[in-house]
Amino acid sequence: MSLNNGLFQLGIDLQRGSSNTQAEVIEFKPSVAEAPLQDEERKDFFIERDGERFAGTHLIIELVGAKFLDSLEKIEAAMRECVERAGATLLHIHLHHFTPNGGVSGVAVLAESHISIHTWPEADYAALDVFMCGDARPHECVEVLRQHFTPSDVVVDELRRGKGLV
Repeated sequence: MSLNNGLFQLGIDLQRGSSNTQAEVIEFKPSVAEAPLQDEERKDFFIERDGERFAGTHLIIELVGAKFLDSLEKIEAAMRECVERAGATLLHIHLHHFTPNGGVSGVAVLAESHISIHTWPEADYAALDVFMCGDARPHECVEVLRQHFTPSDVVVDELRRGKGLV
């Protein structure tokens, strides 16, 4: 299923620039051309740590008492810095700005997996998933998020995905 077809099924038509909700769709593309990764370039391999072999680290992050949660520019900048600091490979960022509350939902698609964000600016709350495989360092994203959104509290839960598969 193509991205446009999948989004159309959710009520978002990128080709017509409209949706069945009152929302603004903004698509950010990395400045480098997208290209398929060769096998030797893949960064999504299984991890071995603390005697366990698993697919990747999945952080569930909650920002409480956070600011700037309605700013597409601030959210994009934070996602890009997370990717850089984690040593990941950005493939694509897509952010969706809701009205009237200004909340944002979005995803940074990575060669190593993804970072997603959902914000509720009226409650000063954001929920993020940071899932990365290989040599990427997802924990680096926590401090980046603190710096960009100055939350009063940050809650982080960690899951090791794919344990026991290989």
